[in-house]
Amino acid sequence: MNKIYNIAIIGGGPGGIASAVESAILGIKEVILFEKGEGHSTTIRKFYKDKKRVDKDYKGQKVELNGNIYFCDGTKESTLDLFDKIIKENGLEVHFNTEVESIKKEGDLFTIQTTNNEITKAKFIVISIGKMGQPNKPTYPLPFSLKKVINFNANTTTDGEKILVVGGGNSAVEYACVLSQTNPITLNYRRTEFSRINETNQESLNACLTSQKVTPKFGIDIQKIEDENGKPKVYFTDGSEEVFDRIIYAIGGIAPIDFLKKCNLDLNEDGTPIVDDKHQSSVDGIYIAGDILFKNGGSIATALNHGFHSIQSIQEKLTRF
Repeated sequence: MNKIYNIAIIGGGPGGIASAVESAILGIKEVILFEKGEGHSTTIRKFYKDKKRVDKDYKGQKVELNGNIYFCDGTKESTLDLFDKIIKENGLEVHFNTEVESIKKEGDLFTIQTTNNEITKAKFIVISIGKMGQPNKPTYPLPFSLKKVINFNANTTTDGEKILVVGGGNSAVEYACVLSQTNPITLNYRRTEFSRINETNQESLNACLTSQKVTPKFGIDIQKIEDENGKPKVYFTDGSEEVFDRIIYAIGGIAPIDFLKKCNLDLNEDGTPIVDDKHQSSVDGIYIAGDILFKNGGSIATALNHGFHSIQSIQEKLTRF
């Protein structure tokens, strides 16, 4: 391709969409966004259950929005509708089903190569890929024969199934509380206290425990899981064992470290990219937005701010390019 873009954005989640929208509002032309999924916001579509509450101040993080996207509390559906609308209204150039394989700096330009061998050149890069595409998995083995009923999101649940939810964060509590309306739920967390959840989820959990809609299995870990006639049989460290119809793990995600290393970015010990106060990485011209800047995940509002501040910085540099 002979065309040179001003900005190439990798990832069609909130941070990537914000970067593209803020570019359009500032009048920056020649901006392209790559998303490996079939639509924008893959993490929200895949890992959020239908009608799941989506909070602006996720996990109790109070965030003042700095950019031009008005985002407030809603549901999975209203959040997706918001991003649908702003993509359409701003006429963004988005390439879906396009996964970026590598980014290399050659002189003053970046060369972006996709898995289908397309080559694009750009002056600046914003990487805003989520972590939940690579969810954390437990250290003990999971039987391959049970892969259809051992999940890392709640999208395939059926009403009435006996479900074990594993995890100690907001997602685990939200899965447990929402699913408890239609399913017998056990919530397992290896610690006795939920120190990482927000106040709203703590109240919901307390209500579910009081009403006995959620059975607690706290301060207990899982030793192993076996296949018992197509269902997961779970052995706990307290000596108990129980058969479930389905297990949902909500134990966080990991940064796509291999890809970040391919981009020659400096990472800290937990694989998080090192950035300055304007979200620029160790490679001049590559900016980072969204979840991959946080060990335990960020929020949609924070990702929107990352996009805004990254584009503000890029605009200043474009005037001198």
